[in-house]
Amino acid sequence: MSRIIAISNQKGGVGKTTTCVNLAASLAATRRRVLLVDLDPQGNATMGSGVNKNDVEFSGYHLLLKDVPPSDLIIDAEAAGYHLLPGNSDLTAAEVGLMQSEERETRLGTRLQPLADDYDYILIDCPPALNMLTLNALTAADAVFIPVQCEYYALEGLSALLETIELIRDAVNPGLEIEGLLRTMFDARNNLANEVSQQLLEHFGDKVYRTIIPRNIRLAEAPSYGTPILQYDRTSRGAIAYLALAAEMVRRQEEARQPDEPRVEALGT
Repeated sequence: MSRIIAISNQKGGVGKTTTCVNLAASLAATRRRVLLVDLDPQGNATMGSGVNKNDVEFSGYHLLLKDVPPSDLIIDAEAAGYHLLPGNSDLTAAEVGLMQSEERETRLGTRLQPLADDYDYILIDCPPALNMLTLNALTAADAVFIPVQCEYYALEGLSALLETIELIRDAVNPGLEIEGLLRTMFDARNNLANEVSQQLLEHFGDKVYRTIIPRNIRLAEAPSYGTPILQYDRTSRGAIAYLALAAEMVRRQEEARQPDEPRVEALGT
């Protein structure tokens, strides 16, 4: 059964798409079956996976509004190591069309259901805004993964997203969890970054991943070559960090699945 994770932050520029692409590639490198769903009309996750968003015949638009089966939409992003359901500017029209649909918040989840046994992880790259596409992703998801840049407005944007998650829980998806918070583009020499990082740890505790994604030139260069960092420079600090993140995510999920071990009382008690 797939674990569907929406990667979301209503604040742009926090490394959301970079995380989506590189986490997908890193999970695939651990031999997990991964599908990346690009639900952002900018199509950056599609381009970062080595697929030209302007050349694809079908996109998420056709999944949401034209009832094209998911199996006809999925592309094998072979160089990246995972499967891709591409996105492009057609998704802007999908957002408008969803407004007129009776099942407007649940269409994505319904259409991803047939893929439940085909993948270990389905990652959804959400738009950097609260709109019908994001609502569909949060309704379809088991959990929300939140990239956070440790800067002045980080906590304000995070508060808005948490309010949205709570509304989604109350209205349509009571099982929606927070998968975790990831500190991105981190510079340990920056006092403000360290202060915000500490605030995140104080507020969210174990929900904050121990792995931190550093500022890294090679990581910033990789999207321009249409490839995840693992394929661009596997030895870079960015690649090592995302591999560590994938390992931490898998470990957390495996621990969550384990039943509580019976308590062993000491002799004589």
